Amino acid sequence: MWLKFLLAALIIAFCVFLGYLAAGKHRARKRYFSQLALFNERYLSELSYTRKPLAEFIDSFPYTGDFDKSLKRLTESRNAKVDFPYLTADERKLCSDYFTALGTGDSSAQKGYFSAQKLSLEEKKTESEKECKAKGELYLKLGLLAGLAFVILIV
Repeated sequence: MWLKFLLAALIIAFCVFLGYLAAGKHRARKRYFSQLALFNERYLSELSYTRKPLAEFIDSFPYTGDFDKSLKRLTESRNAKVDFPYLTADERKLCSDYFTALGTGDSSAQKGYFSAQKLSLEEKKTESEKECKAKGELYLKLGLLAGLAFVILIV
């Protein structure tokens, strides 16, 4: 009897874990746009005040994950290509255009461009946060239901 309960709990836990893994791309997308919006705010204030070189500015703040990879690729080779699978084609183009514009032109032109990008980046950030919350909960619930279905079929 205890073995059945243990097996049922393990099956349910495994299916919930699979649901958590399935929601990973939405969490990664949320982190990417959160860091991009934060980077944009910092860069706008940087353009207004100290005006450090781009590589020095990028190194002055810690970033994580795929966004950090994008920045490192940008500073090493000026390659602005963003090719992460969780981004749509439009989002990849938006990010590539954004990274291409970094450090090009005078500060007033950059302020204008990055100020205009601020609203769209905030929209992407809130959209990705909402989607992450909704899809994350959905995948966890589906994992739980799948686990319960397997337990019912097995036992």
